[in-house]
Amino acid sequence: MFGRNAGVTIVALFTALIAGAGAALAQEVGLGAPFDWQMGFQEPASPVMRDIVEFHNLMLWLVTVVVIFVLGLMFYVVYRFNAKSNPVPSKNTHNATLEVLWTVVPIVILVAMAIPSFKLLYKGDVVPSATLVADLYGIDVAGEITLKATGLQWAWEYEYVDDGVFLFSSCLYGPDYWCFGGEAPEGAQRLLETDNPVVVPVNTLIKVQVTAGTVLHAWAVPAFGVKIDAVPGRLNETWFVAERIGTYYGQCSELCGRYHSYMPIQVNVVSQADYDAWMAGQLAAIQPDRLKAPSTQLAQQSIPTRRALANAPGIAN
Repeated sequence: MFGRNAGVTIVALFTALIAGAGAALAQEVGLGAPFDWQMGFQEPASPVMRDIVEFHNLMLWLVTVVVIFVLGLMFYVVYRFNAKSNPVPSKNTHNATLEVLWTVVPIVILVAMAIPSFKLLYKGDVVPSATLVADLYGIDVAGEITLKATGLQWAWEYEYVDDGVFLFSSCLYGPDYWCFGGEAPEGAQRLLETDNPVVVPVNTLIKVQVTAGTVLHAWAVPAFGVKIDAVPGRLNETWFVAERIGTYYGQCSELCGRYHSYMPIQVNVVSQADYDAWMAGQLAAIQPDRLKAPSTQLAQQSIPTRRALANAPGIAN
């Protein structure tokens, strides 16, 4: 009976794995959001994230070789030097060649890991010019946009610094209280969809300035390879160039209090024409109280009444 039940369980598990894999293949796997039965990263949508995935894959092979070698060495030692196979143990205590090898080889491995790692850290940390991005990655960068993100308890406030300096808050869909954006639309991503998404054009250098109102937050979008702390009183800066049109999701990645899990990030990447139309709609509908104002108003938890922005271009994954 036990064997029969175990067989049924294994068959059911295998069927579920196949079904999950099929569901994953039915969509563009990992584009902008997690999916069922996911293993590994989301599909990269920026040059930095593409480099991160390549570096990860390189390190995976390197670590696999090291683990297999060490495991094989351990099995050999157990087999060759156990009491039965080696009743008279050796009294040797030093081997200069062996000691040099097990010192030098790990150093070489660490250096081989460190060089591409530091290069990648530098690329992600230092905000480049549009010209440099084009030279490094061969991307025809259309221009630059500066976006300021302020982490609040518990919402994100955004300012398009270069385009009329207007601000808006972006909140999770949910119960109609606090900063929640009401009922989510049909098919919305749970705990990821926002009422007012960020909209940026494709193949454009986006400089993201990140700060916070009262406590630590972190602005993170996995598909862009971006994760940076939002610190009160400090302005951190990161960047990305979205290479693919689509909807990309992230979340606050720093424990920030009661509603930490309710601080999603949604970025709609659209064509330049759609972005220009969206921005024109925002500036045409701008109101005096949406002009740049001290974010302490929101940071002190007196978030104003929700205002509907002009429709953001929607993207279907």
